[in-house]
Amino acid sequence: MALTLATTTPGEPEIFASLQGEGASLGRPTAFVRLSRCNLACHWCDTAYTWRFSGDNRPHRDDLAFERETNQLVLDEADVAARIAALGQDRLVITGGEPLLQGAALARMVALLPAGTQIEIETNGTVAPHPALDPLVAQYNVSPKLAHSGNPAELALVPERLAAFAADPRAWFKFVVAMPQDLAEVLRLRDTYAMASERIFLMPEGTGSAILRERMAWLAPLALEHGLRLTDRLHIHLYGDTRGT
Repeated sequence: MALTLATTTPGEPEIFASLQGEGASLGRPTAFVRLSRCNLACHWCDTAYTWRFSGDNRPHRDDLAFERETNQLVLDEADVAARIAALGQDRLVITGGEPLLQGAALARMVALLPAGTQIEIETNGTVAPHPALDPLVAQYNVSPKLAHSGNPAELALVPERLAAFAADPRAWFKFVVAMPQDLAEVLRLRDTYAMASERIFLMPEGTGSAILRERMAWLAPLALEHGLRLTDRLHIHLYGDTRGT
């Protein structure tokens, strides 16, 4: 049994230790594993190397195509678990791509980790957690994609999934905001699916410190006005837009 992972360099899986850069666990020392493949295609995606392989014509603002053989790696679940355990962290963030596409394999891998490892999963909120994986998860970081992502709403906003995550106390919502007008869509989703305001983060879209600071300047007052949380992208300020950070 195996997992399909992203790579930092050809043949090297994207498994690393860093500080969580976003959301409810911002600043916490954490192990990360980045999986490959995604069912959505955000035109501003900063990890397009996990899905936009040669021959994939889904739009992306950089219009780059990545070679699958150098950007994707299949590893045995036990090998993945051993590499994560060797990092010595008590918390693991599973990201992507869309990790829940590999739910069954993830459940088997997580079961091999040291007892007490806290599991966070970053998801776009369109895929139901596998029943064997769900009980092992301490926190879901759910990032529904707004209209500016370029994804059709019927693919990106799945009513039953949004309702289920909104009802799950383990789930935090993180909305990527590019323009002030995006907030109206966030508020509509909050009200439609009864998302708790205290579990909603607004996060500026951007892959550089300058644009993040510029957008935080107008996003902070909006978060305050509407009783929502605000999150930066700490890893961008610390390391830039690079793999393995």
